[in-house]
Amino acid sequence: MKQKLLLSVVVSAFNEEKKIEDCLKSVSFADEIIFVDNGSTDKTSEIASKYTSKIFIRPNKLMLNINKNYGFIKASGDWILSLDADERVTPELQKEIEDKIGNWKLEIGNSVNGYWIPRKNIIFGKVIEHTGWYPDYQLRLFRKGFGRFEEKHVHEMIRVRGEVKHLNHSMVHYNYDTIFQFMQKLVNIYGPNEADQLIKNGYVFNWRDAIRFPVKEFVSRFFAREGYKDGFHGLMLSLLMAFYHFMVFANIWEKYHFKEIGDKNILSETQAEFKSFYKEILFWFNIEKIKSINNPIKKFIYYLLRKLRLL
Repeated sequence: MKQKLLLSVVVSAFNEEKKIEDCLKSVSFADEIIFVDNGSTDKTSEIASKYTSKIFIRPNKLMLNINKNYGFIKASGDWILSLDADERVTPELQKEIEDKIGNWKLEIGNSVNGYWIPRKNIIFGKVIEHTGWYPDYQLRLFRKGFGRFEEKHVHEMIRVRGEVKHLNHSMVHYNYDTIFQFMQKLVNIYGPNEADQLIKNGYVFNWRDAIRFPVKEFVSRFFAREGYKDGFHGLMLSLLMAFYHFMVFANIWEKYHFKEIGDKNILSETQAEFKSFYKEILFWFNIEKIKSINNPIKKFIYYLLRKLRLL
């Protein structure tokens, strides 16, 4: 007879009365649900009480990873699945999780202590398949005592000691619902936190980064990670993420007490920066155009003409 391994699901949330029920309902198969409420002022805890009696009220200290680690300590299962209120476990993922942890001790010499789970992001009402949001692997399933969040950054991932592998089925993440939600998190949480981390990691202030941060992010999202394949959503998300990185720099500038540049050549140097990125963006447009040409001869001719700068 197979030995059943207990699975604990740990959820940490703050004012999530609109989303928490669907989240907890999707993990009702678990042997235990640990719910950490970060001082909610709405009905979040009341709704959670329908799915678990193990509710812990903790102050919201901005970095929710602290409270998630607290939830891991309170869990009694052999395996822990960490989930956010806006995430859902699908029936296919449920079966895969149950199979993995159910067979874990039956596999001789099994040294796997954790699993990366792909995450399917739904942003502004659409499943985003590119733009850097898929497969968006998250290390969320791990053996108790072998994993925890580092408490340095809101975007830190769980660190697991030992071997980790990947699952095939995705969790669903109902990410940003509105532009306001995106901007609110950027202004209140992510922007200042990212700026703090860059400074702590030895970032050297350079005013050109006011241009470089957002442009590089746009190029990365829209071209390198094929955001254009997500259509207008991909374009808007690439632009929003560019603005995100501009705001990170703006927060750094503020933390430098609005440092005065005093560069008399700022106009010409700004022009040089934009010229450089203009060439890079043209390069990416041409790369994508070449990829879309099916005829190998035409593709080679177009590539050669671009190389000779005749197009």
